[in-house]
Parts: sequence; structure tokens; C-alpha cells
Amino acid sequence: MSGEHFDELETRNAEEREAALFAALPGQIERTTAKAQGWAKHLEGVDPKTITSREALAELPVLRKPELKDHQTANPPFGGFVAVDAKDAIRLFMSPGPIYEPQGPEPDPWGGARALFAAGLRAGDIVHNSLAYHLTPGGFVLDSSAMALGCTVIPAGIGNTELQIDTIAHLKPVAYTGTPDYLKVLLDKADELGKDVSSITRGFVSGAALPESLRAELKDRGVAVLQAYATAELGVISYESSALEGMIVNEGMILELVKPGTGEPVGEGEVGEIVVTNFSPSYPMIRLGTGDMSAILPGPSPCGRSNMRIKGWMGRADQRTKVKGMFVDPAQINDIAKRHPELGRLRLVVTRENEQDVMTLMAESETTDAGFGETLEASVQSICKVRGGVEFVADGGLPNDGKVIADERDYS
Repeated sequence: MSGEHFDELETRNAEEREAALFAALPGQIERTTAKAQGWAKHLEGVDPKTITSREALAELPVLRKPELKDHQTANPPFGGFVAVDAKDAIRLFMSPGPIYEPQGPEPDPWGGARALFAAGLRAGDIVHNSLAYHLTPGGFVLDSSAMALGCTVIPAGIGNTELQIDTIAHLKPVAYTGTPDYLKVLLDKADELGKDVSSITRGFVSGAALPESLRAELKDRGVAVLQAYATAELGVISYESSALEGMIVNEGMILELVKPGTGEPVGEGEVGEIVVTNFSPSYPMIRLGTGDMSAILPGPSPCGRSNMRIKGWMGRADQRTKVKGMFVDPAQINDIAKRHPELGRLRLVVTRENEQDVMTLMAESETTDAGFGETLEASVQSICKVRGGVEFVADGGLPNDGKVIADERDYS
């Protein structure tokens, strides 16, 4: 933990990292299914020894958060997807959903220390942490990560803004962790009250969007802010460095991008849903679908960290839409694509005309004759169980934004 990088893992070549991850994955799957009954059932029939590549991993089912919630409801407290007993966890949380989650006994269980290091924090720094500590794990994710780095933490949580400002003015922390918008609230309120909070010069934010306009304003006010992408189940998945070119995937995680509603990896450069496999001994995840969309950036970061980079958050993958009383799912649009592999990108557009739902499949295609259109309409009705029209567009005519279903109905 010296110089510009947290450790040597960050700068190893991609082939070395990939080999290490997939050499360790069979053992992780074997331990996970042995200790967690839910995972054993979810991965029933899988031979862990064969999961030694991305291609093999892509054959495993994706677990999505709504399914995890259903499993926990049927089999409390954790649905069989946790590898430690509740009594052996350090803390127990309730995240939105609700989904109940443990904090395992291992140090830095959410893996945020290296991300904080990339944001300029160092051992001995005092950190003001304003993420919530109440029931949800957010505050503890950053708290434990900062402590693992050797920082001292002020557990501020949310609210009591004036008291927080008094604390900052008195204890003079050098860094803020929390949401970006609350950092602005603190700075604005401090200006209003005439309190000095200028000791804070670094910020590490998550849990909300960081517009470039807000980043620039905070920088003008003396705080250099970097952000991370994290979830309660996985911890810190990716983070920014001073290069500010994408978000670097955390070490010890396998990140995939899949077509929304499926487990199929997207093509190179395509936008897809983030699916993550981790190596946590307590709270293991094998292909957890986050529901968030992103795209992979080519090459390593200019900062020297060599892991995969993603663009950051690019919307949600949850595009399931009810049309004429029937749910239409992105997986069904993918089934249409499989039936007609000669097509390019597809997008189902739902509109409202004459007080009725109208469904149109936009399809990139070199073939645009009426006969093929009728064949495609038949596939839409057969697979989606709802009649819909077809409109052909030229190859490359649909945006590469990961959107499979666009609900454009206006009820005003």
C-alpha cells in the first residue's frame, strides 16, 4: 500500500488476472454449494470443476434480486444464499426490497479499501462518513472500508446537518464519504452558518448520481470527488481513479454484461446488464444480476490499473412492461432474436393510440420485404402472446443503449 496503487494486483496483466480468477472459481462454487442450501439448489447439476472460463460461467443461471427476495420470504432469514449462520455474522441488515443481508467476519467484507485509496485516502486520515447506518449496510460499507485502510471514521450518518457541520469544524476530517448531493448540502449549510469545513478536500461518493456539473462545483469549492458503484450484496463493484476515464472493476470480482432479462453475454462494445460473481466466504454471489446497465471500455486505465473498466451506470435493465394486460419481458425479445438470427438490434416500442396500447417491434434488417415483415409479426405474437407490428430500420439505426423495451405511452 504505497505509491499510486493499493497493491500489485491492480497492475498485473489481464491474462494473469483472468487465469487467477478462473483457477479460484471452481473452489468457490464448491464451497458455496456445500455451505449454502439455496445455492446448492440454484446450481443443481453443475460440476464446479468445469467452470473454468467465461464461456462456462455464462452457462450458469443468473440470480436476480426479486428471486433472492422470494427465496428469503419462503426460507428466512437468507433463503439459503448465505454461507454463515446469522448468529456468526457481525451485523444483520435490511436493504430495500426488503432483502436481509449479513456482514461477514472477514476484514473489509465489501472490498472498498482499494477504492478509497484510489480516491486519495490514506492511513491516518480522518473520514466523515454520511451514509446511513440505520438498518441498511451503506454506512458500514464505507465505514469498514475506511477502517481497513487505516483511517479514523466519524460515523455521522444522515440528517442533523448542523450538528455534522459543528463536528467537521471541530474534528477537521480531511475526507467525506457519502452521497454527492449531501456533500453539497453540508457545504452550503456551512457557508450559511459561517462555519469552516475547509479541512475536507477529498470526497468518495456513492448511492446517487454524480453529474459532472456537481463534480465541477465541488472541485471549485475545494473538494476533489471520485465515485464508486456498489451494491449491498456485492460491496464496491467498480470505482473511479484520478484518471477519470471510466470505472475500474474491483479486484476479486468477475463482471459480465448480459442482454437484459437473460444470462447471455452481450457483444463487444454493447450495453448490457451488470452481472457479478464474487469470492466472499460469507456472502457469496454466483452471477448476481444487479439490474443496472453499463458498457465495457477498451484497454486499461491511464492511471496504470489494468482491470476491466466500465462506463458507469447507464440505466436500469428492468424493462418488463404490461401491454394489453399481458406482461412482455426483454427475454421474449431475445427469443425473437434467436428465432431470426439475421436481424440486428431489436427494440419493442409501446405507444398509445385511440386509447389502446400499440406495440411495434423496431428491427435492424437488410431484408425489409412485406413477406418477412409478416413472418416477424407472427413471431412477435407467438412469443409475446400480444399482437404487434414490425418496422424495419437500417443496420445501426437503433441506439446502442441496452434498451430492449421502450414504453412511450402518454396518459396525460
